[in-house]
Formats: sequence, structure tokens, C-alpha cells
Amino acid sequence: MTDFFEHHGLTRVINATGTVTRLGASPLHPDVIAAMADAAQYSIDIAELQGHASSQISQLTGADAGIVTSGAMAGLLLGAAACIAGLDPVKMGRLPDTAGMRDEFVVARSHRNSYDHGVRAAGARLIEVGLSDRLTGAGVRDTEAWEIDGAIGDRTAGVLYLARADARPDLATIVRVAHARDIPVLVDAAAELPPAGNLRRFIEAGADLVVFSGGKGIGGPSASGILCGRRRLVASALLQQLDLDYVSGDWQPPASLIDRHELAAVPRHGIGRGCKVGKEQIVGLLAALRRFSQDDDATRNQRWGAVVAALLDALEPLTAVRARRIEDAGHGNLPLVEIRLAPGVQQASATQLAARLRAASPAVHVDATNADAGVLILVPTCLRSEDVVPIASAFAHALAADP
Repeated sequence: MTDFFEHHGLTRVINATGTVTRLGASPLHPDVIAAMADAAQYSIDIAELQGHASSQISQLTGADAGIVTSGAMAGLLLGAAACIAGLDPVKMGRLPDTAGMRDEFVVARSHRNSYDHGVRAAGARLIEVGLSDRLTGAGVRDTEAWEIDGAIGDRTAGVLYLARADARPDLATIVRVAHARDIPVLVDAAAELPPAGNLRRFIEAGADLVVFSGGKGIGGPSASGILCGRRRLVASALLQQLDLDYVSGDWQPPASLIDRHELAAVPRHGIGRGCKVGKEQIVGLLAALRRFSQDDDATRNQRWGAVVAALLDALEPLTAVRARRIEDAGHGNLPLVEIRLAPGVQQASATQLAARLRAASPAVHVDATNADAGVLILVPTCLRSEDVVPIASAFAHALAADP
């Protein structure tokens, strides 16, 4: 693949930022690549393949059903559309026009983020509640259960929950409040793998729909994701994604996932049609999911820890920076390298240093989220052992440049 980049004059990236979509997400294991290449050679009924995927996803997540989506944000759109339209083909055909429908999603203000645009794209309106004093430093409180309950009304289609280690209120509390009002809970858990236990944790807590990214911790294709949960909701989501160019009598959906008797008619192409997923992505995601579920957090961390140790050794001679190992407790104690600028050394800021690394050849991208505080992070999840020396060299050249 580097030959392709070089032939077309493209800049190869050493990705120490992590499994971010903008850098191509996870590198694919050869087994995943082989499964995708095999699938690419043949034709198959996509609905049947999604029915098979549902069985596999169900076994590994504990959900009633699951489908492969074209990413986590597509999963949010499809999940929201399912909560709004259910199995009503008339409502499906009208989205994103939600006039007269339940179209509101209650969300804690501290759970808002750019990706909930996926929910709004289905035609939903987000009803924010609470104040995130805890996060702004203005106090210790966050959104509370009574505020969620008070916002549920006649137009509420669901409650949107952003899964994070520090999310408040906790999911079990949200589920209890929502289910008491017969309202489903849609969980955005896009980047919450690892730890592996999160595959089941949100369903076990009572979530009705859960979204995972396929191209992050699972190690699947970048343009893939999982939407899992209650069968009727997952069925609605799939119906709004599939190619439904069938004469009614010819259509035979996977019976384990879609019960034709629950449908008044075969729906038209739905709002999720633009989120279609190919056979290669479905097969690749399932292959990656099997590998992920057969692995364990300790084994993964040991592999990544070896890369972290090599990075620390290679960076030690650079006196202008201080590098140490830290762990991301929210993601199964994933080992990371934290880099801080050494005090008293005349040099560029962390933000400038990150920019110089990106300008290197090959380009080195690091996690500069906290660069304003003088901190850069090296994430090992997309690195190979052969990347260590070029990373150290890029740091050395970047630090040697004039401030």
C-alpha cells in the first residue's frame, strides 16, 4: 500500500493519534483483509447477510439483534429513525419530515457533541436538560434523573445517552427513568471498545439500542459500525437502510430479524439508504469482531505495551522532552506515552511541536488534544514496531528546529 501512496504522490502518515477516522481508523489484520477480499468476489443477498450478522452480533453483545452500519454516526441516524418510525412504512417514507410524530430525544446537556448530528439528521429534535457545572468547574452537579423525567412528553421518541466513563447520570438510572415512561434509550458507545466487557455492558444495563464504531477498537473497516439492541428497533433500522426495490410478493427478508406480518407493506427506500453498507464491510466487520471477542484486554495491552516501551527507549535521549508511560483507565488501561516539554528549555510550544511532526516525512500525527497544556500523547493502537525509529527521528528534528 505504501507503493500506491508513493506512486500517486500521497503522504504516508505514521499514526500515533489513535483510531481516528480522519487518518483511516484501525489498521486491518490480514485475516480481516482476506475475509473482505473473499467476499468481494461474489454476490449475496445483503438482507440475508445482515440476518447472519445479526445472529453473530447478538451472540457477542447479548442484544436481541444487531446489524452492520456504515459507521457509528450512521448507526445514530438509523437508531433515531427506528425510534421515530418504528415499523410503520408511512412514517419511514416521510422522514426527515416528522410532523405529527414523536420526534424529540431528551439528552443531558453534558452529553451533547458533534456526532449527535446523526440523530438530528433523522429529523429529530434534541431537548437538552440539566447544567454541567461539574465539567465547567462551576460546581459539583450534572444533569439529574428528575430533569430527564421532567423533559419526557408526548413527542418524546427516545433518550440519547453518550457512554463515557465519567457520564452522569449513570446509564442504569437513565434506563429506569425512560422505561418507566415507555421510552427507549439510544446509547452512543462509538469509541467505548476496549474494554471488551463494554460489548455487553450497555445492553445488560437495559439500553434499547447501542452504537459502536467498527473501525476503532474492534479493528474492522473504517466505514463500518454496529447497531444492536431490541429486535423491532433493529429491524426498523435495517429496513430504512436496505435496497427495497422489490415487488411485494418477491421480498423475503431474514425471518429471524424482520417479521413480514408486522409490516403493513414493503417500505420505500428509507432515510438510511445513503448509509448503505457493502458485503465487504459486513464480512470484514464480523471477522474483526470475532478476533476482538477472542482476544482479551490484558493481551492487547501487552502488545501495545511493547510498542510503548520501545517508544520510551527511543525518546529517552531527547533532553528537551519528558516521556513517560500512562494508562487510559476508561479504555481498559490502554498504555500510552505522555510527552511534556522539559522545563527551562528554549523550544517550540507543544502545539508547534505537533505541527512540525505533521510536516515531517513521513508525517507523524500525535494526539494534541491537550497541547495547550503542554502535553502530547502517543497512542500505540495504529503503530508498528518499525514506526518507533521514524517517530523518534521526527521528534529530534522537530526539537532541533528554531523555536
